[in-house]
Amino acid sequence: MNDRYSRQILFDGIGEAGQRRLNDARAVIIGCGALGTAQAEALARAGVGVLRVVDRDFVETSNLHRQTMFTERDARERLPKAIACAAHLAEINSEIRTEAEIADVNYSNVERIIDGCDVVLDGTDNFATRYLINDACVKHKINWVYGAAVGSYGVTMTVRPHSTPCLRCIFEEAPPAANAPTCDTAGVIMPIISIVGAVQVGEALKLLTGHVEKLHGSLMQFDVWNNEWRRIKLESPTPECKTCGLGRFETLDADAVDFATALCGRDAVQLSPRNSTRIDLAALAERLRSSGEVQINPYLLRLRAGEYELTVFQDARAIIRGTEDVPTARSLYARYVGN
Repeated sequence: MNDRYSRQILFDGIGEAGQRRLNDARAVIIGCGALGTAQAEALARAGVGVLRVVDRDFVETSNLHRQTMFTERDARERLPKAIACAAHLAEINSEIRTEAEIADVNYSNVERIIDGCDVVLDGTDNFATRYLINDACVKHKINWVYGAAVGSYGVTMTVRPHSTPCLRCIFEEAPPAANAPTCDTAGVIMPIISIVGAVQVGEALKLLTGHVEKLHGSLMQFDVWNNEWRRIKLESPTPECKTCGLGRFETLDADAVDFATALCGRDAVQLSPRNSTRIDLAALAERLRSSGEVQINPYLLRLRAGEYELTVFQDARAIIRGTEDVPTARSLYARYVGN
């Protein structure tokens, strides 16, 4: 054990044995936004041996007030969040290994993404992806830590498949979209990110060092503006839960997948190809020069065409800004990228 972790080792809950377990551990963080970057930095500094960070988006200026891993340069260069996060983690702790994956987590890749990991942390911003994580983790008996934050309110719970309730046990269905506030409609302040992220990381450290008896075992809710803190004690998994009770993993079924998603509050639609592929971004850039303003980096291409902006990733996924209409987005994709 080197001096880097000496103060952490002095803590009775970790010690030298716990630190070795952390150094040998593998964690996956899905979503490199506000919660995800807070989790990634804390786990890197704690010495978790392998961190895989996964995100589909790129850095924008509006991220910077709460997504602490990113800089103005990352936003200017529109770096993919996973790439920018991994680069900063390498400067924080060169002793660990960081794996960056630019991907939209979906039924076709989630099981591969979490394969071989010891814990999954939720840094996402939507229930569709959380149900996907829940199905995959319950199926493969991998512990995961749910978390969400909007405005000044946050919530988190830890799922140990078949030992605790899973996400479907607590939230059988996703909240109606029109009734669920988002960061784009209600805003968000940094203190709630810090609190939820810290609790998630604390739970992950307990899991990775084998101290499951210290887990809080509840649905924890916080409101830092209204000074409200609440714990709802969790009991046993629900026998009739279709995920952990009945073993139905609906989100992992290709027939249930919608590959076009309106990004709430962003006037944008994300399109993902049904089959995995890779695009030659340089060749596409040359083809699109006469269609509008083109910017390119090694990870993505951006085209401004009239009132629309298309950001195309290497895996052929695209985010089309300027519309929330899926047919319009598909038409633009077909026009500029191809079928």
